[in-house]
Amino acid sequence: MEYVVASLILLAVLIVGAVGLVVPRFRRRELPPGEQGGGTTTLERPPVAPPVTEDSPPTVLPPPVVEEPAGPVIETPEPTAGRLVRLRARLSRSQNVFGKGLLAVLSRDHLDEDAWEEIEDSLITADVGVEATQVIVERLRERVRVLGTRTVSEVRAQLVEELTVALDPEMDRSLRTAPHDGRPAVVLVVGVNGAGKTTTCGKIARVLVADGRTVVLGAADTFRAAAAEQLATWGERVGAETVRGPEGGDPASVAFDAVKRGIETGVDTVLVDTAGRLQNKVGLMDELGKVKRVVEKHGPVDETLLILDATTGQNGLQQAKVFTEAVDVTGVVLTKLDGTAKGGIVIAVQRQLGIPVKLVGLGEGPDDLAPFEPAAFVEALVGTDA
Repeated sequence: MEYVVASLILLAVLIVGAVGLVVPRFRRRELPPGEQGGGTTTLERPPVAPPVTEDSPPTVLPPPVVEEPAGPVIETPEPTAGRLVRLRARLSRSQNVFGKGLLAVLSRDHLDEDAWEEIEDSLITADVGVEATQVIVERLRERVRVLGTRTVSEVRAQLVEELTVALDPEMDRSLRTAPHDGRPAVVLVVGVNGAGKTTTCGKIARVLVADGRTVVLGAADTFRAAAAEQLATWGERVGAETVRGPEGGDPASVAFDAVKRGIETGVDTVLVDTAGRLQNKVGLMDELGKVKRVVEKHGPVDETLLILDATTGQNGLQQAKVFTEAVDVTGVVLTKLDGTAKGGIVIAVQRQLGIPVKLVGLGEGPDDLAPFEPAAFVEALVGTDA
C-alpha cells in the first residue's frame, strides 16, 4: 500500500513539472511583440479586419492589368529593282541546259547536222517549244556560217542575243497599278488549282508595296477555307487590308466589295485573288468571267495576271489559252523557275500566246518574286562561267 502511494506521488510530481515547463513556453509565443522587448515572435496573430456594415465605405479594387495584344509587325519588302540579278543563282539548274550544254556544242570546231540536232533537242527539252526552237537554231546557224565564230565568248554573245530576241524585249511588261479616274487600279489574279496562286498573290502585294503602292486585297477564293486566312496574313505583313466574305459565298460579291473598299479608302491598287480553276471545267471558267463582269461595274479591270507553274511545261500553255479566252489575260506570272531546268517555257508562253511574262518566281522566300527583265533573265540562264 505504501508503495502504491509513493508511486502516485512521484507521478504527480512529474506531471506538475512537465506542465510547468510547457505552459510558459506557449504563453511566451503568444505574447504580443511589445512584451517581448521590441522583438518579433515566430507565431503572430494576423490582423483582424474590421466588421463590414452598411455604413462601411465600398472596397475599391485596383484596376485589372490588361495586356494589349501585340499587333502584326509591318515589314518593308526589298526593292524590286535588280531583284532578278540578285536571284540569278536560283536559275543554276537551267544553266546546265542553256549555258553549259549549248555553249559546249556551239563552241566545237565543226558543227555538223548531228550537232545542230543536239542543240534543237536541248532547247525543246528546256520547254522552249518546237516552233521557237526552229527559229532560234536557224538564226544561230546563219550567224555561225556568216561570221565563222568559234570562241566561247563570241558564241555566248550570239546565244544571249538570239534568246533575248526570242523573248521579245520590246513587249510592255509594266504592271498597270496606278490609280486613275478617281479610283484604284484593279488587278485580277487567276490560275489553276495547285499553282501556288494565293501565295503568289500575297507576293504580288509585296511587289506593289515595294514599288510604293498602297493595296487592298480581295479574298475572292471562297471555296478553300484557308485561302482567305492565308491572304490576310500576307496582307498584314505589309499593312494591307483584306476584304473577305463567308466561306462558300459568292466570289463576285467579294471582289465587288474589295474594289468598293479600295475606292472608299483611296488606295492605289486593289488585288483580287480568285479561286483556282481547272481549265477544262466550263462552269468554273464561266464563273470567272462573271467575277470580272461584276468587278467592272466599278470600272474596267486594269490587269489580269495568270499564275503559271513553270514545272507544268507545255501543259501550262493549254491552261493559258483557256484562261485567255475567259478573261483576257494581260500578263503572266511564272512561278517555281528555281525548281526546274525548263526555263525556256518563258519563250514558249510569249511566242505562242503573245502575252508578256511580267513577273517570275525564283524561290520560296516572300521577296523571291521579281519583275521580268529579258536580258537579265537570259544572262542568268546562260551563266558567266560556261
